[in-house]
Amino acid sequence: MNDTPQLGIGIGWRPEIADTVEALSGVDWVEAVAENLCPGHLPDSLVRLRERGVTVVPHGVSLGLGGADRPDARRLADLAERAEALGSPLVTEHIAFVRAGGALTASPVLEAGHLLPVPRTRDALHVLCENIRIAQESLPVPLAVENIAALICWPDEEMSEGQFLAELVERTGVRLLIDVANLHTNHVNRGEDPAKALDELPVEAIAYVHVAGGVERDGVWHDTHAHPVTAPVLDVLAELRARVAPPGVLLERDDDFPSAAELAGELTQIRETVTAAATASPRPAASAGSRAGDGVSEEREARACLQSPACPATPGTHARGVVGITPVRPGHRQRRPSALRSHAPDAARPALRADGATLKTGPSDTDAARGRLALSEAALLSSLVAGTPVPEGFDPRRLRVQSRALAAKRAGVVAKVAPELPEILGKGFRPAFLAYAGHTPMRAGYRRDALDFAESLLIEGRPEDSAARRRLTLWWRERAAARPPRRATRLVRVARAALIGR
Repeated sequence: MNDTPQLGIGIGWRPEIADTVEALSGVDWVEAVAENLCPGHLPDSLVRLRERGVTVVPHGVSLGLGGADRPDARRLADLAERAEALGSPLVTEHIAFVRAGGALTASPVLEAGHLLPVPRTRDALHVLCENIRIAQESLPVPLAVENIAALICWPDEEMSEGQFLAELVERTGVRLLIDVANLHTNHVNRGEDPAKALDELPVEAIAYVHVAGGVERDGVWHDTHAHPVTAPVLDVLAELRARVAPPGVLLERDDDFPSAAELAGELTQIRETVTAAATASPRPAASAGSRAGDGVSEEREARACLQSPACPATPGTHARGVVGITPVRPGHRQRRPSALRSHAPDAARPALRADGATLKTGPSDTDAARGRLALSEAALLSSLVAGTPVPEGFDPRRLRVQSRALAAKRAGVVAKVAPELPEILGKGFRPAFLAYAGHTPMRAGYRRDALDFAESLLIEGRPEDSAARRRLTLWWRERAAARPPRRATRLVRVARAALIGR
């Protein structure tokens, strides 16, 4: 991908550390959460950085490209608008789903409030590829998609993470944003080897790399973005650099921001890790037959070979079901398809199964895959946020960990968007919110979540302190309605909440 912009070393721009980011030396570029920006009123800090020639990349978190529904046109338009306002060379999003339910399942839409992993299945890959093509056609600049951290495993997955990403790139030409902290998270939580994933994925498709901190509790790694970067994460970064020189590396920090000196120290660690890995003995490239570890990789290389005029094709020879292709020689890397050299999708390329058969890609096939994916994602998300039974094949203990993590994430964000609530409720805010989140799904974003939480407390006659209850009532009135709901309305809402929580 010769047209991939060379970014250098960067840091995630956040309003809380805007002044610090501006003052840090050696920052070549920044990344900003797209949904937190208003194109017509960009933060002064970002404007000043752009005037200094610092590249700004918008990083989306709400598209839900791994969901069963097609990407929302309004969200895509918003992301495109931010890319144009910032003069960005690319935009990024996640390989994740963030909501489920709706028309495809004839059920209420559920919001996760966080990124959840998609199953590495043919159905999910087929839907994801089409969603990415839709996004690519709607965006003015190339798209890169990020691997996410996971606390849970889907049952009956058909591919490893590296295989899934390699096939995704092959079929769409999308770039990759590889988060090495997430590879480490999946190593601890799912037993997946980061080196194996790096061997399997097409490192030449990497647009840039994320590095972030986390913490391990009771054998589970939490990708918090609120702790220092650890040595194992830097080791994965070194493994990646041993294979390819990434166009950019970025430090992410979203909470519990340290001093400027500590941030500068982490940036120095990242630079030193990249430099040391670059000067070490280069790791030999994975052979074509071993990159994915099964027939999927061999089919991908065989098709790449077919498209290359330099590759001899001998009639009558076979490569795992493809007629007329000379088997790839061990250690010989074929030229990858042209889709990798452009951000435009290659809709004409057929998908192949591991046995070499061509998969149907017509509308009816896509719709069927969307329907199956919708049901499985809705069942999982309902279990996580509404307390419905654990879907078959999932680890109940891990789902409880994920459910608590989602509730804690909601509590933290609600405290930020509505800081008056922790002030009014004091130490009672967090336990009260976690109890509320245990049976009440988020329905329309975090601001609505804050209002619904406050309303639920008022319906229950809480808080017990009359002065605090009056303050909460006043806060709710100013933001939700002219007056609190009448008794009949309250009873209806209580009944509705009980039904949802079943």
